[in-house]
Amino acid sequence: MLTSSFAAVGYTPKPSADYTEADWTDPDTPGLHPYPRSKAIAERAAWDFIEREGGGTELVSVNPTGIFGPTLVTEVRSTLQLIAAMLDGAMTVVPRQRFGVADVRDVADAHIRAMTTPAAAGRRFLVLADGPTISWLQLARILHDRLGPLAERVPTEEAPGDELPELVIHNDRARNELGWRPRPAETTIAETAESLRDLGLLGR
Repeated sequence: MLTSSFAAVGYTPKPSADYTEADWTDPDTPGLHPYPRSKAIAERAAWDFIEREGGGTELVSVNPTGIFGPTLVTEVRSTLQLIAAMLDGAMTVVPRQRFGVADVRDVADAHIRAMTTPAAAGRRFLVLADGPTISWLQLARILHDRLGPLAERVPTEEAPGDELPELVIHNDRARNELGWRPRPAETTIAETAESLRDLGLLGR
């Protein structure tokens, strides 16, 4: 089992901006950030090793998009830092970016299903909530709609720039082959913020 990332799948631009498990991020994409480059190289290396020297070893990769959801620890890291900054008012303008939302609990469930489904061997699985991808501005609106006063300092403006292309990321394989069913993105986003509040991680 390999925990990979959408970063290994969809960080090389395509005219259609439509991605499935058949897609790979090209590490030599001009201007590619080191993080997706490293994810693409690492996952390729894992599959190459299995092909060359794996013998009877089987490999499955789970490729989540941006991971959100309730936290179990009191250290605010990764995407939680961005949600906290929005709620605290430290972020006054949201980035101009589209992405998929993956609930950390659903990512864990996908791992278990992939490890216990014999037919999953040799497959990659994109993991994210159903429906269209969202922007940070749409995420901010979800916070406002779902959390009321807790979200009163969440920004309402997006950084200037070109209109974002529609980003399509398919989770059909995980749904059809693993019987996996993700939570709605809105639920994940709201429960992420509530978790930060309940653990006293806002305003620190």
